[in-house]
Amino acid sequence: MSAPLFLVESLPTAAQLTLDGPEGHHAATVQRLRVGEELLLADGRGGTASAVVTAVGRGSLELDVTSRGYVDASVPRLVVVQGIAKGDRGELAVQAMTEVGVDEIVPWGASRSVVQWRGDRGVRAREKWVATAREAAKQARRAWLPVLAGAPDESTAAVARRIAGSTAAFVLHEEADDRLTTVELPDAGEIVLVVGPEGGIAEPELATFTAAGARPVRLGPSVLRTSTAGVAALSVLSTRLPRW
Repeated sequence: MSAPLFLVESLPTAAQLTLDGPEGHHAATVQRLRVGEELLLADGRGGTASAVVTAVGRGSLELDVTSRGYVDASVPRLVVVQGIAKGDRGELAVQAMTEVGVDEIVPWGASRSVVQWRGDRGVRAREKWVATAREAAKQARRAWLPVLAGAPDESTAAVARRIAGSTAAFVLHEEADDRLTTVELPDAGEIVLVVGPEGGIAEPELATFTAAGARPVRLGPSVLRTSTAGVAALSVLSTRLPRW
């Protein structure tokens, strides 16, 4: 089994390090790492370090850094515009998409989103997505944390501008003729993928996105939930691109 990964604000420059705070508590108290065990540190921006536990304190670990590394960002960059969903479906989507390698998630307040992120509620909801992505990145041993866009979410107009500035953009739509498995993909730049909420993408939204340069595509004959469509599409893209 691979060594567990813990996220730090900045990687140590010295040969020794005290891992404390929430990550130290999780390592020492929850995972119960012991002297001699190995772990990974990552700054969420590609930097990594391997370390060995030399002492265990109350909610902290003393570490010896054994090696350092850097993981290049994946190319092309994969961005998913995720329609805001009710309940925990949005968080399930964020978790799964982070595990398979999404580079950025854009919360989208679609017209058919049952839940709208407004005021403090929207801020709290976005914070849950950020926390979910962080924990999923640790579980997946990712050196790069996915970016969470929005303040707290993005409008249809903002998504259209993002599409217009991308290298390629696709909208998952059950009535599309083209399939994501066969469309031409760029080998650099940014690919934007739009996933609608539970009620789907409204026709005016689809028209706005296609006018901005997006191409409607489908995955297959089945209609997937908003919590699974993004991860399925990312799996297709990761297989077709030199990621998997």
